[in-house]
Parts: sequence; C-alpha cells; structure tokens
Amino acid sequence: MNRLPVPEAAALAHSQQLQATIADEIRAGGGWISFARFMELLLYAPGQGYYTAGARKFGADGDFVTAPEMTTLFAAALAAQAAQVMALSAPRILEIGAGSGRLASDLLLALEASGNLPERYLILDLSADLRQRQHECIAARAPHLLSRVAWLDRLPESHSGLVLANELLDAMPANIVAWREEGIQERGVELTATGFGWAERPADGALLAAAQEIAGQCQLAPGYESEISLANRAWVADWGQRLQCGALLLLDYGFPRREYYHPQRGRGTLMCHYRHYAHPDPFYLPGLQDVTVHVDFTAIIAAADVRGLDLLGYCNQGQFLLNCGILDRLAELPREGADYLRASNQVGKLLMPHEMGELFKVMAVGRGIETALLGFAGGDQSRRL
Repeated sequence: MNRLPVPEAAALAHSQQLQATIADEIRAGGGWISFARFMELLLYAPGQGYYTAGARKFGADGDFVTAPEMTTLFAAALAAQAAQVMALSAPRILEIGAGSGRLASDLLLALEASGNLPERYLILDLSADLRQRQHECIAARAPHLLSRVAWLDRLPESHSGLVLANELLDAMPANIVAWREEGIQERGVELTATGFGWAERPADGALLAAAQEIAGQCQLAPGYESEISLANRAWVADWGQRLQCGALLLLDYGFPRREYYHPQRGRGTLMCHYRHYAHPDPFYLPGLQDVTVHVDFTAIIAAADVRGLDLLGYCNQGQFLLNCGILDRLAELPREGADYLRASNQVGKLLMPHEMGELFKVMAVGRGIETALLGFAGGDQSRRL
C-alpha cells in the first residue's frame, strides 16, 4: 500500500471521522457488523461516505473513469437502445446513480439529434453533492434540455419507459461468505488494536440459503471466499412491483454464476479504487476510496424472474455497443486530426475484450416488451446464465 498517493490533511481527517462513526456502530453491535453494513457505511454514511461526501470521484482527477467519461460515443450508441425502449413503452428515462451527469447530458443530446427526446429524464441519486454536479453538468452541456430533467428523492411507485443503471449494482453493499469445513461463515468486521479487521460468524437466514444454493451449483473447495449481494437482488426484485411497461438496462462488470464462483477465484472479486490505483483492502482510508464487487448476473435474472420480469437480453458490453452502432457513430466524425484518433482509441477501450469490452456486461429485463432489443441482436449470451 506504500505506493498509493498520500491524502491531504483534510481528507485524512474526514476519513478518521468516518472511522469513528463505524467504530461506534461496531461497538453498538456487540463488537461485530456484517461486511454489507460496513460497505454501506463506507459508501453511503450521511455526509461521510464515499458517495455522500464531496470528494471528486469520476474522471482523470478522481479515482476511476467510467465509460461515459471516456467518450460521447458511448451515450450516442446507448441512445439507439434507449429510443427503441421508449418507443415500445413510454417516453421517459429514469437514471439511477447518475455520477457526474455526463451520461445524462450526452444521452439527451444524442436523443435530441435523432428526434427521440424523452418527455422526462428523471435522476435518482443519494448524494446531494453529486446531484448538484449533475445539474451543473447538464446546465453546461445541454442547457436547453435542463427543463426536461428532474431529480427524485426515492424510487417512483410506478414507472413506464427505460430505467438506466450504469455501474450501479457493483456499488451496492455485499455480504462476504466463506465456505469452511465446519460450515458456511459470514465474514464481518471487528475492531482491532490497529483499526478494523475480519471476523467470522455462522451464516444464517437468507444469506445462508443463498450460499447453500451457490455451493450446490458450483465447485467450491473448503476455504473458498466470495461475495453475495442480497441488496442488488432485492433492488432488482423491487422493480417487479414498480415497472409497468419498459425495461431495466443494467451495465456493470460481472459474470454468470459459474464464472463468478470459479474455482480459481477463491478470494472473491472485492476491489477498491483510489486515485486510479486498484487494490483489495477495504480497510484502507475509509471514505476516500471506492469499494466494489462484481455482479452475479445469474442472481439478478433469478430475482427478476420471480417478480414477473422478463429477460430481454444479456451480452458483453463490446457486443452491445457494436449492435447499437457505435462504429457508425465513430465513422461520422471527421477523420482528420487528433480528435478522431482520440475517439477511435476510446472506442477501442470500450470494445476490446482485454479492455472493457468483455469484463463489462449488459443485461435488460422488463415487462410488456415483445420486440427483440437491438442491443442484443447479435452475440446474445442469455444461455450462459
């Protein structure tokens, strides 16, 4: 960890405040909290968590770069799928966790250019700081479309149209389990002489049932450790009551279950991001780094299916963007100069298997959509789920 950048004094003081908040909760919980609760506090503790405080997170000056930050061509391709879903349901988009606002502004501009503007573009974000940045970004990049945008404080009781979640599920709190010879254990967090440390208790309830199901489907040697996100399952299942007609479009990094719980992935997928460095220690600088886990897409479709939502497609991000015409959008740019070369390199990162093209997946689930979605016209991998 010595190679990681040293935070400024104010940032370090902020981290220490969050550590104190978490320590108080551990004491109140009898000396132990689940990792899911620990991750929730790290990311979303009011005014202190990574996503609820004011530190810059996205782009070159932050901790990581998302696809919308790389190139406007990502949104330009996504616009084709958004337009089709809206035509088949209702002219509304709800983006959950809109980050810097770059995707919202670029998507609105792309939909305007194709004559497919939504009547309303709704954004739900837990962070007041990010909501302000999103407003500023849209006001700067697409000021004439700002009147179509509204921010929500909670999920709507019902929705028809497109629900868009780009890199949302990976940031939902996840439990961590260990399949030990003595039984399935839940890994949690305790206080140690030097800060936070791991501690295990027997898993129970829904977490135990989920872990047993996974063990029955995958070959897990004793000592295997990994994550189970009950939170993202519940979030997707909740849309079974809220979605009237339309689709959830979920873009994130992850795998089908048998790949997620592969024998060679015996320490899970937990990863932290700080100033463009990736490392596996969630106890480092609480509140100053992102903490993520990959998505078990088999669990996602299982949760959706129970609530009556249909699987509309599943493939890797590279194939999805190709199906949506990203190369056509690239070909429309002038070929002279550095701008085209830069755009071409960025599109390559989005598409190539060794970059973001294979690791990132796209899944659509919905209701009332009978037409095949264009984003999955070629290379659909639903059978792998």
